[in-house]
Amino acid sequence: MNSPHTTSVVYPLQASHVAHVVPFARLLQQRGRGRLWLGQSLGIETHHVFAALAGSGLQIPFGSSVALSPLRHPYDAAVQARSVAQLSGLPYVAGIGPGSTDFQRSVRSGPLPKPVTAAREYLTTMRALVDGQVVHADTDEYSTHTSLPTMSSPPVEYGLGVLRPAMARAAGQVADVAITWLTPPAYVRDVLLPAMRDGAAETGRPVPRVATVVHAAVARPGRDMVDTAFAAARAHLSAPHYTDMLRQAGIPAEASHPRKGAELLVESGTFVSGTPQEIAAGLDVYRAHGVGEVILNLCGVLNAHGLGAAITDLTDILTAVDGTHG
Repeated sequence: MNSPHTTSVVYPLQASHVAHVVPFARLLQQRGRGRLWLGQSLGIETHHVFAALAGSGLQIPFGSSVALSPLRHPYDAAVQARSVAQLSGLPYVAGIGPGSTDFQRSVRSGPLPKPVTAAREYLTTMRALVDGQVVHADTDEYSTHTSLPTMSSPPVEYGLGVLRPAMARAAGQVADVAITWLTPPAYVRDVLLPAMRDGAAETGRPVPRVATVVHAAVARPGRDMVDTAFAAARAHLSAPHYTDMLRQAGIPAEASHPRKGAELLVESGTFVSGTPQEIAAGLDVYRAHGVGEVILNLCGVLNAHGLGAAITDLTDILTAVDGTHG
């Protein structure tokens, strides 16, 4: 799953019915490669979706992109991660992130005062627990003085959601995977990877691999790519932390003008479109800039044109990718 040309898929919506996720999982199982990712679902919870898919007989690896850490103690996060690995019988990527400051305010007394430090400590505790250690840790957010019951399971990899250099540095210090959304290729190479290398050097760890969620859509008659990009990324393009990242990457997006942001995503190639073969070439640009795993996000097609159109696009894009890379 970690070859230089890994191409995976994200189910991009809040899961309300497992049946809606099954076609994405089945496509990957039939293909025989690639991971199914889900973000934090507040409908059917992310880990429960993975458990249901595994229980239905779909044998594919899973990853969270990302689960929101303010919702659970790191002990519970460790239990959830190990459970998914055990139920699927395959390595699991436990990606976590603090969420936006607005989300933090909605579930705790206020925003995290030190979100990067909190994420680093959270992931460290998770890893130690799954590794079978007795943990004694008192952080500003959680206290943990216990261990997990012994249970053999497939490996768990630990990921951090990364948008900006400070979290990239933290990922280098403690994570196996840096999970990015909407990050242009040059920004990954020139900003995030150097920070990850610095963090890894500080702790003597390998530099994490980069898994980037990439919005895409096949150009078909009657489709407007800006409309599709807007349908895909309106929420992110309205979020200040995402538009701040895009401005650092040289894309002058503003949270107050998400429609203009969608135009900029298409113009810059951050939203990858064209024929399936052109999209495969666009994904290779990400790989050439240091992305180890490209995660296809067909949210725009799914929202604007429905499930069947999204699966058709995914099938055509993956066929083109596999025709290029074997």
